[in-house]
Amino acid sequence: QVHLVESGGGLVQAGESLRLSCAASGPAFGGYAMGWFRQAPGKEREFVAAISCSGAGSDYRDSVKGRFTISRDNAKEMVYLQMNNLEPYDTAVYSCAAKRGAGSALRREYVYWGQGTQVTVSS
Repeated sequence: QVHLVESGGGLVQAGESLRLSCAASGPAFGGYAMGWFRQAPGKEREFVAAISCSGAGSDYRDSVKGRFTISRDNAKEMVYLQMNNLEPYDTAVYSCAAKRGAGSALRREYVYWGQGTQVTVSS
């Protein structure tokens, strides 16, 4: 029901910043919670950050707290991930995801996925 396209990935050095964007298309964007996940080669996908339908609530994995900020603009149907002070262990394909904003914890049970954007952090 919602299609997601990420952009903004790239190659940076440790300590630098990137801002990822996710453009959504489809009805009722404001009815979906949105999340960012990442997957490194040979590793399982892991939760990074999520934001509630209204933008009033958010959740982050511990290793990105204080460095990453998730935000959304419902009028523009966009969600963002500002990533500061990047480290090599942040290297992964980052994907945005959507789910109906009800019934489960904010970091769990996403249904709709984008194709991802590569983030590479060198030391």
